[in-house]
Amino acid sequence: MSAIQENEHVQCLIIGSGPAGYTAAIYASRADLNPVLYTGIVPGGQLTTTTEVDNFPGYPQGVTGPIMMEDLKTQAERFGTEVRFGYATKVNFSKDSGIAHEVEIDGSKTITADTVIIATGATAKYLGLPSEEKFNGFGVSACAVCDGFFYKGQDVAIVGAGDTAAEEATYLAKLCKKVYMLVRRDEFRASKAMVHRVMKTPNIEILYNTEAEEILGNDLGVNGVRIVNNQTKETKELDITGFFVAIGHKPNTELFQGILDMDETGYLITKPDSTATNIEGVFACGDVQDHVYRQAVTAAGTGCMAALEAERYLAARNSGE
Repeated sequence: MSAIQENEHVQCLIIGSGPAGYTAAIYASRADLNPVLYTGIVPGGQLTTTTEVDNFPGYPQGVTGPIMMEDLKTQAERFGTEVRFGYATKVNFSKDSGIAHEVEIDGSKTITADTVIIATGATAKYLGLPSEEKFNGFGVSACAVCDGFFYKGQDVAIVGAGDTAAEEATYLAKLCKKVYMLVRRDEFRASKAMVHRVMKTPNIEILYNTEAEEILGNDLGVNGVRIVNNQTKETKELDITGFFVAIGHKPNTELFQGILDMDETGYLITKPDSTATNIEGVFACGDVQDHVYRQAVTAAGTGCMAALEAERYLAARNSGE
């Protein structure tokens, strides 16, 4: 890889290296945009912490998250993407379409870019238990749709009380023998419709005023959870093999606050049927702007869209349209 230059200019700068970022890089490089991609602090994003990925097309036998991300990186580099380790620390997006956008890297170098594709993703919120981190990927998951299949016919627990938790609990109930739903308060935060759906599902047991105190397991992974009733202080253990956390995600958008349009939870807002943000030449793809699906395959799809839109934006600008 070539040395990074201060005040370097590129046609297309991609921030982030998950499925969205790497797919954007594949399409942008094939369009001769000569993209430069900065990986961020965690190269490959959330999927690098996932042991098995069984629902991404093209891997009939499944694949580990790190290997899949390395495959995407290799494919992007094959077409000419320059992948660099580093992260954006400041942005200065121009509202004048004729002036390049500035992105500060690692607090010391400045890149100017005609187009910027943001693929910084989102981070799942966890409870903060040491055992949660210990068994992450070995029985602990923040995505029921991603990992629920591995617990078919088994007993699992899920933490959360909102719409996402209710939806994931009912999804797990179709696969698992028993689903314990741990609700911290004496009521749900979910919509009435979602609560009714949970209540009507016979193999979901709701435990109100209940919190996870410790996730239990061994070298093979999770085999239980110790819970506590936060009113009576009574503790007991549940025999489970899967522990799902559904207390929300935090989009990695702090860098863009006050610059790009966001919703109340921090997800970047893009135009309808588009990845374009409110700043011309700046596009957002993947989990940083998707709070609904949050899947690797949908992130890759929006990465493709962002690259195609960046190409069209440059073609229109260069032709004077």
